[in-house]
Amino acid sequence: MLQSFQHYIESNHLFLKKDKLLVAVSGGVDSIVLCDLLQKCGYTFAIAHCNFQLRKEESDGDEVFVKLIAERFQRQFFIKKFDTNLYAEANKVSTQVAARELRYQWFAQLIERGEANMLLTAHHASDNIETLLMNFFKGTGIKGLQGILPKTKNKITIVRPFLFAQKAALLHYAKENKLPFREDSSNASDKYTRNYFRNKLLPAIQRVYPGAEANLLHNLQRFNDVAILYNMQIEEIKRKLITVNNEETHIPVLRLLKTPAMPTVLFEIVKNYGFAATQLPEIIKLLDAESGKFISNERYRILKNRKWLIISQLSNASAVYIINEGDSELFLEDKVLHITIQELKGEINQSPDFAFLDKKEIDFPLILRKWKQGDYFYPLGMSKKKKLSRFFVDNKLSLLQKENTWVLESNKKIIWVLGMRIDNRFKITGATKQVLRLKLQHSS
Repeated sequence: MLQSFQHYIESNHLFLKKDKLLVAVSGGVDSIVLCDLLQKCGYTFAIAHCNFQLRKEESDGDEVFVKLIAERFQRQFFIKKFDTNLYAEANKVSTQVAARELRYQWFAQLIERGEANMLLTAHHASDNIETLLMNFFKGTGIKGLQGILPKTKNKITIVRPFLFAQKAALLHYAKENKLPFREDSSNASDKYTRNYFRNKLLPAIQRVYPGAEANLLHNLQRFNDVAILYNMQIEEIKRKLITVNNEETHIPVLRLLKTPAMPTVLFEIVKNYGFAATQLPEIIKLLDAESGKFISNERYRILKNRKWLIISQLSNASAVYIINEGDSELFLEDKVLHITIQELKGEINQSPDFAFLDKKEIDFPLILRKWKQGDYFYPLGMSKKKKLSRFFVDNKLSLLQKENTWVLESNKKIIWVLGMRIDNRFKITGATKQVLRLKLQHSS
């Protein structure tokens, strides 16, 4: 076991002797064996234990036991109590999800404050087999068939150095080395999905196929290889298919329809924007829909716009900014608005990203907001008012362009439709002495 442990760490480049490791220890056999092997190999590690207060005296007993284990190995010990049921109720998640979110949030905090530079968990090969089967039946696709990976990095680096070993081998090692450990009574309950797979489904499968676990472990490696090749090809297809324009993702419909395995490719694109597999049929319907149809989630929208699908972030229509006299700039999403009051001199920049207004007609503070139905102004050069909705139609603005249009108003009057036209009532005249100069600068 010790040799296999060292070989797995080295061959997968998991961590080095110089690393500060934080080990998640429940008190069960897996995490206790992990601590013992790390100790024998001479690695630097600390122990972290979560008390989820779900099993009353048993949970408190686990806490006391793990503290004794930390003393036995002479390691720094971190403990955190959680009101897991309250968190689950407040966030409308299951107890299992609540416990997972709480522990990883806390582990991240310990690492961020410098107690360690990576987290170790004692997930083993038997856990990986269960995960593979659960993902298969849930329909998580190629990614899910990879099971648990030995090393992942998101907010923190998480390492799982036991994926080479099955549960039976860890139990044998613990007994052989007389290591104490505690049994979690909830492991016997089949009300949790993983326990059902572990206690009922896998034993039933093995009665028919005795070599099932070994075969599934071999398949995990094959699926990992398949996933690597699959992701390489998907990225190449996406590179040729997608263009990004002003933070919008543009997909040509005709080219997408000619792409082999189109539904799979489309899902690989849209899943990165939070769209679920269950939404894919509706997204595919957009390909034949009329221009202007869309489907959205909480943060993004996929819009059919002529011959394109356009994925864009939903704008914050309720955002309102106040500009006081003396303010020099305002940061606005992906733009910066520069504000200057100056004497009338030199040529006036005719770019739509500039506005030159008669200062004496302006009342501060100014309000910057998204346009809304019913808005109107007097476009430069016109003596009659025009509704913005009509103005947009005349200028052939797309739905996305309309939604991203901001207006600047003074005393409840629109003085500038940003990036398009100023109001005729506030234009510079022969009597103008001071100018309110506005410049809209787009972020690179």
